[in-house]
Amino acid sequence: MEFTVIQGDIANQEADALVNAAGTSLRMGSGVAGSLRRNANGPINQEAIEKGPVDLGDVAVTDAYDLEAEYVIHAAAMPHYGDGRATSESIRIATRKSLEKADELGCESIVIPILGTGAAGFDFHEGARYVCETILNYEPSSVAETRVIAYSKQEYDELESIAEEIR
Repeated sequence: MEFTVIQGDIANQEADALVNAAGTSLRMGSGVAGSLRRNANGPINQEAIEKGPVDLGDVAVTDAYDLEAEYVIHAAAMPHYGDGRATSESIRIATRKSLEKADELGCESIVIPILGTGAAGFDFHEGARYVCETILNYEPSSVAETRVIAYSKQEYDELESIAEEIR
């Protein structure tokens, strides 16, 4: 499986599946979720909420509407209860389940943000390591291309460094 690191807004990416950094309620708020919600130009938030809540680490799939993708995989790496903080385990599980769901859907390409960071409060460097390690250890059946995306230049530089270190 090809694994690359990119910088930008996930809502502007073209792939079979885009992964949303979701909470267990699947309500699409700010950050990655907000960008996907605004750019989908459809009832993606309502569709996601109707599929939730899900357990921590689980995923749900919605249509991508006007995004350049077939699906949005909503990966619940953070709880919408308690302290609302992601854990190393929830990041790993949500990343793995996103890849498994993409395979199940027959996707060849997927774009994944660093789950569990941002609003979920997990350290970006550690979260990036967990996401990258999970991808590198995954044995895909249909997914041939995985892109890990960072929004800012600073996060991209850090992500690129981590990816190079663990490859």
